Amino acid sequence: MSRGPELALADVRQMMQPHIVVVASSAGGIAALVHLLEMLPRNFAAPIVIVQHRTPTHASLLKDILAARTQLRVEDAVAGGRVERGVVYVARPDLHLTIDSSGCFSYVDGSRIRFVLSSANPLFESAAALFGQGTIGVVLTGYGQDGTDGVQAIKMRGGTVIAQDEATSGQSGMPNSAISTGSVDYVLPIEEIAGRLVRLVTPPPAL
Repeated sequence: MSRGPELALADVRQMMQPHIVVVASSAGGIAALVHLLEMLPRNFAAPIVIVQHRTPTHASLLKDILAARTQLRVEDAVAGGRVERGVVYVARPDLHLTIDSSGCFSYVDGSRIRFVLSSANPLFESAAALFGQGTIGVVLTGYGQDGTDGVQAIKMRGGTVIAQDEATSGQSGMPNSAISTGSVDYVLPIEEIAGRLVRLVTPPPAL
């Protein structure tokens, strides 16, 4: 029996870095993202993919704002582009971002998910399917429940989930909704999330 598809997927996983960080944020999220990214080192050992809810009909300066405050390279997540370690990717605001089985970005044009045109759920779910236990989901400040389904998918695949705590969230709806699923491993103030991410993606020292 042919095992072509399984071998192809295994080859993709072997070529790719062991971790990916996927982030959902909404109201108050730009300030939270800036705080998070400016505390990460230049050699951060994973790609970071961000879904920040914003109005799709207005020009966005989000990529430029983040790039000015972090040592990491910041790029738009472009369909067909492959995720790379140490790069921050920003999803467009009008479509649902996913990562396909070859490790490349693609967009889904469909109905609203959790009331938003650019939901973090498809990103979280597709990242978990490809990266498995190397997936780290982060739910930051925001209204509503986006990310709630995605964190459960990450947890089912053995990944790790972080939620911003209520005290430092401008709006606690999204992180609290994620916490209510029982899938969140760490509830942290925004100033502690970067350090936790570094520890999670840094391999243990060789014995």
